[in-house]
Amino acid sequence: MIAKIHSASRYQRVLNEVFERIVDTQLEKLTTAGIWVAERIVSGNLIYTLGSGHSLLIATELYYRAGGIANFDVIHDKTFGRAERLPGYAKVLLESYPISADDLLILVSNSGRNELTVEMGLEARERGIRTIAITSLAHSHSAAPRTASGLRLCEVADLVIDNCGIPGDASLEISSPHGQVMVGPTSTAAGIFIANSIVSIAVQELIDRGYDPPVFASANIDVGDAKNKALLQFLRMRIRGL
Repeated sequence: MIAKIHSASRYQRVLNEVFERIVDTQLEKLTTAGIWVAERIVSGNLIYTLGSGHSLLIATELYYRAGGIANFDVIHDKTFGRAERLPGYAKVLLESYPISADDLLILVSNSGRNELTVEMGLEARERGIRTIAITSLAHSHSAAPRTASGLRLCEVADLVIDNCGIPGDASLEISSPHGQVMVGPTSTAAGIFIANSIVSIAVQELIDRGYDPPVFASANIDVGDAKNKALLQFLRMRIRGL
């Protein structure tokens, strides 16, 4: 039990250090991202998110949740990353959604080296869609890209936010009779922190502009359904699944 508690406290320290690095080094970019999101909301547009594999967790964190902004939709990779190296798949996905040049696209990939998010970024650039990347720069630059273009996500996005993780993602080394085992990935926790920081900044920006932020209340509090009803009516024609 002591060893388990020790591992948990070590992991907590690692995550705290990652969060501190993000705030210390990425605050200006987080602020820019929050302003971009706020601008899309004021103009009545949407913010689309895409993540492949476990990065999908970060993309869906922004969609239809308590304390979240209503104007987010997810470009859903139903293969859960199995097709992320497949050329052409990103274009098919993008054409399945009514995204326009007035909308915003957030792309999430820890490594930033696979075809899906890179191709999506290039497709967005051709269509005049502004993009934000959430990625690990250390990981991305430590591995060769697996893309036909030879590019990484950090090289095709308009704004790049570093999740401040390490190559390989797992951050905690645990000794075993069979050698060292690496556990404790940081990219998901860091990505969620980044995503909700962007939302928080966007909401403050909207309030500063005198705009009522379209934020969902929890459906599991007594007044939640009533608070969310107007938002859902407004967005159901534009966001699938609501």
